[in-house]
This record gives sequence, structure tokens and C-alpha cells, in this order.
Amino acid sequence: MAGPYAADVVYRGVRRPDHRPRRTHAIIRIVTDSVASLPARLAEQLGIEVVSLWVNDGESHMRDIDIDLDAFYRRLADMAHLPTSSQPSVDSLVEAFTRGVADGSAVIGVFISEKMSGTAQAARLAADMVRESIPEAVIEIVDARSNSMQEGFVAVAAAKAALAGESLEGCLSAARDTIARSRYLFTPASLEYLRRGGRIGSASALLGQLLQIRPILTVENGETATFAKVRTQARALSDMASTFAADVSAYGFSDAVVHYIADRAPAEEFARDTIAAIAGREVEVVPVSPVIGLHVGPAVGLVYVTQNPLRP
Repeated sequence: MAGPYAADVVYRGVRRPDHRPRRTHAIIRIVTDSVASLPARLAEQLGIEVVSLWVNDGESHMRDIDIDLDAFYRRLADMAHLPTSSQPSVDSLVEAFTRGVADGSAVIGVFISEKMSGTAQAARLAADMVRESIPEAVIEIVDARSNSMQEGFVAVAAAKAALAGESLEGCLSAARDTIARSRYLFTPASLEYLRRGGRIGSASALLGQLLQIRPILTVENGETATFAKVRTQARALSDMASTFAADVSAYGFSDAVVHYIADRAPAEEFARDTIAAIAGREVEVVPVSPVIGLHVGPAVGLVYVTQNPLRP
């Protein structure tokens, strides 16, 4: 999925083939992966190209951006074995980068945490392959250290910096700065999918169901971690909102989305009745990539970016 070109930004020092006219400006284009869960409208508006990961359900091998989410989650609930996911092919990344640098533009690739997927490593390999055929190609890879819109906001920051006329270094700085200013909190409706995926044991899942334990999960240092354990889904959502409010009070507010997996209604209610008042505006409700959803099951999440760093 490719959108319109980003704005021209100043970038010097890129060698141009002699047959191309020399210029002092180059377009900076942003490439990310589908796990970033960017709304298609936003990706098109900012000129962000999205390279898809894949889902294999035993019957078909599908790009996750082509999946009918409602139908997928209805089938997922009845599957004896969970589908598997796979990263983009190196060839698809080579194609995306080649399109990006074809006219001498620079490319920034923003990808899912290296601790969660081999996508960033594949992107580095693809960038090296492009440079072999186009030695002057400028391609920078950023490990977003997360997934979903916590990753997506990193790509958005780079794209907005490009549109604002920042240099390549300025766009990279905007992306990396966003990593330090964002938090991702989410809570699954049950522990069943985590159990089926082998992420927790059967005994832990059974105990959690009996006690109505709901973990609040987050991403830190590029890995999924437990933020808190509470009783009931309502308490989990309340604690997520309280954390958001405390962070906004301490660090300021920049942007936010409410995520959902499978069931949109609880996320819409959470966004409308709780999060909007803290943010001071309506907050968009965005589905999570099925590559993430198949491991977590029905869930509600909150991703937000503060004005000042939440962590070093």
C-alpha cells in the first residue's frame, strides 16, 4: 500500500548517477510493516508505504492487510489450532525500498521490535541488497521496539517530520524520540489465547479464569511484559485509564488511539466514556493487526504519546 510522496526535505551528500539531474533536495519516504496497524487513511495521507506480514490458518496463506477481521476472529474462536504468522519476504522489502530510492529519495524503514519478529533484520538484509544494485541508495532502519500503534506512531512521527521539512537526521530523531514518549497498555478478555499459544501454562490460565484475573500487558525494552494483574476486566480498564491520566499530568499529552482485537464495542465505549475526557478530545478506535490478535484474542488496548519522555 503506497501513498503519495512525502514533501521535499533538504538532504545533502547523496551521490547521484550522472544521468540524473543534480539537486539539493531529496524526498524522504517512510516504509513500515502492517503490524504497526496504521489506519489506511492515515498511511495514505502521510505517504507511508506498508509492507504486509502474513497469516497462515492451515487452509490459506494471507497478507494480514487483506484479511476480513470480523470473519477471521469468528473462525479463530472455533479453530483447534491457532494460525501462524510470518514476516514479510526479503523480496517484498527489496521492492519497497527500490521504489523508494528509485529517483534518489532517502528511505526510513520503521519496523516491529526485533525481539518480536525478524522483520527488521530482513529489512537490513533487503537494504544491503538494494545498495548493491543502487550504491547511492540511502536507507535507514529504525527498530520501533514495539508493535501496533506504538510502532505506528514512530512511523507517523518520521513522516510528519519529513512533511515539515526536517533533514534525514531530523526525521530519524523524531522517530526515535517518539519511542521514549509512548506507552502501550492492553488487557485480554480472557487468558485462553495466551494459553493456546503457549505463552502461559494451562494451570495459570485455569487459575486466572477461576479468580477472574486480568493482566494488563505492556511493551518495554522491545518485549511484552506484565504491567499489572487485577481482578475483572472493568478494573483493568480503570487502571489503564488511571495510568494514562497520571502520565498526561506528569509528561503532557500528544496523541492516542484505543485499540481492539475482535470486539470493537468495548473499545468504543472505553474511548468515548473514559479516554476522551483525559485526552481532551475524541480518540480514534483502531483494530490491531491479526498477526498480533491471533496470539492475544479479544482485547482492548491503549497507545499514547506524551510531550516529554516517559523513559530515558
